[in-house]
Amino acid sequence: MSQVPNPTPPKLDVCVCTFRRASLSETLSSLGEQVGLDEPLSVIVADNDQAPSARSIVETFTGHPRLHIRYVHAPAQNISLARNACLDHARAPVIAFIDDDEIARPDWAMRLLDALARQSADIVLGDVDAVYPKIGPAWLAEADLHSIRPTVLADGRIVTGYTCNCAFRREVIEGVRFDLSLGRSGGEDTEFFARLSRSGAKIGHAPQARLLEQVRPERANLAWLLKRSFRAGQTHARLVLDAKAGRIRSASLSAVKLAYCGLAVLGQLGSAAKWRRSAVRGALHAGVVARLIGLRDLQLY
Repeated sequence: MSQVPNPTPPKLDVCVCTFRRASLSETLSSLGEQVGLDEPLSVIVADNDQAPSARSIVETFTGHPRLHIRYVHAPAQNISLARNACLDHARAPVIAFIDDDEIARPDWAMRLLDALARQSADIVLGDVDAVYPKIGPAWLAEADLHSIRPTVLADGRIVTGYTCNCAFRREVIEGVRFDLSLGRSGGEDTEFFARLSRSGAKIGHAPQARLLEQVRPERANLAWLLKRSFRAGQTHARLVLDAKAGRIRSASLSAVKLAYCGLAVLGQLGSAAKWRRSAVRGALHAGVVARLIGLRDLQLY
């Protein structure tokens, strides 16, 4: 199923990459509840499964009065390929991304568009608030390591980003696509936005454009958080190498930070949330060191 495009391009295309997740239905439902828009919301669903498994979910929204959905089959199991399919099918001057396990607040799309205009930004990043299971370790919600916010440098700049909650002007990504070599390891979005930033794109923060993400049971544990943070460190190291920064200096600095985090873990054992925060931070620096000394990237997809 692929709906016929609207006769005139929409103002905003919302892109959803999906892979075998029933939660896609809830995500699309939340997009159908958006307010403050003067036209049906244009949505592109890129199915990254080998079989068109998400087609049946998308078809349930056929004829929705507030959504215009286009289904794109983009196999297989390489998230960069799915993201690029979204970019190739987008027609609006502004493109947004949301994950297939997130719920948009009713004013989400409006807030993103407003932030782009108000800040004169090329890209804006919204916040993702984790929703933790009621049955689970108490440290999960206290540490809140699943929620996502942009990293703001000391000088106030944001120099990279993520696709779980973002919007950008299509004109700034002309000819720019997600790196297929990172489509199974992850970090493709970090590298994508870092590349745009280096080329002069301005990245802003839209804290009022909020999404909710239910933390799934398989992610509600320290092992998953450590793995994700380690992979993020590997991605950061790749950016260091791409920028031709000093490999030895960066590896040495990260090794010192890793040692500091290790000491912090020992000193914080009395607080279940604090020592886990330090451990996850240490995993990030371990990932940087591992990549800079030549170890292969973790495969997440």
